[in-house]
Amino acid sequence: MKTIQLKSIITCPQCGFEKEEQMPTNACQYYYECYACHELLKPLPGDCCVYCSFGSVKCPPIQKGNDCCS
Repeated sequence: MKTIQLKSIITCPQCGFEKEEQMPTNACQYYYECYACHELLKPLPGDCCVYCSFGSVKCPPIQKGNDCCS
């Protein structure tokens, strides 16, 4: 059985700032504000959340092979 990772490093595409965050397991995170430049990140087209778009690890539902937010 594959271990689900609950932490992901989000990298801001605007300024390159990286921050490790705990991912929620019971909800999608659609918005994320960069701590450095305050850019409001939203998922890229085709992605379900900011972790899938900008994180080092995809969100827990995607890691499990499920649809996110369903």
